Order: sequence, then C-alpha cells, then structure tokens
Amino acid sequence: MARLTLEFPEDQYCYSTQLTVRVTDINGANHLGNDSMISMISEARARFLYEFGIRETDEDGTGIIITDLATTYRAEAHARDQLLFEVGVMDFNRYGGDITFRITRPADGTLVAMAKSGFVFFDYRQSKVVPMPDAFSAKFPKVNRLD
Repeated sequence: MARLTLEFPEDQYCYSTQLTVRVTDINGANHLGNDSMISMISEARARFLYEFGIRETDEDGTGIIITDLATTYRAEAHARDQLLFEVGVMDFNRYGGDITFRITRPADGTLVAMAKSGFVFFDYRQSKVVPMPDAFSAKFPKVNRLD
C-alpha cells in the first residue's frame, strides 16, 4: 500500500497554538495515542476558528462540518510534551476547503505529525451542503482556489 504524504505551502499557516500532552493521552505503547491526537487537532481547529471570529455554527443554522481527516505521524510524543500546532487553510472550493496542521515539539524541533482535514459549509436546518460564505473566504485572501 502506498504511504500517504502530506506537505503544505509555508505561507498558508496563519495561526499557532500550544497544547500539552496529558497523561490520559498516552496509549499502551507509552506514547501519544491516535485518538488523542485527533482530539488535539480538533481543539487546535476550534481555537483557530475562534481566533478568526468564525463560529462553528451560526445563528442561521449554517456551520462547518469536517468531511475527512488525514494524519501522518513522524515521531512519538510523550506525557507532558508541549506541542505546537501550526494551522492554515488551503484549496478552497465553492463549498469548503482544507484545514492544515503541522505539529512539532518546540523543545527539540521535532516534527511529530502533519494533518489535513477537509471541511464544507453545511446548513443544519436544511441538512445540506451550502456554498462557502464570502465573509469566510475574505478572511483568507492568500488561499488558493480549486474552482
């Protein structure tokens, strides 16, 4: 099976936040578990959206829904490690795009993981995908478009 490779343009990262690996994030192999990494990626995404004034669901019922997640692991992380999550967006289309993540351990400069989550805008009242609001795309003028 071919290995997944994730590489993102440097100029697309526009936010960063640090998270600490908790003891409860450690799996049986004594390193950060996959399920906990997904939770940490979700937290970094929520912080990113909040920083840019984006609500995950607006009063009108329109929100962001995650369509997929790809993660490649490059190194182990352990309890109490501080991890830096650099977050960006790319590949906008009519309905959404990708949120990208580079996760490093600043203490030694180690790249721990790369991740990408696809997203679309979704009208929860009508249960259907809707076009990306202009107000969202305007917050990220440098992002490439696929359509």
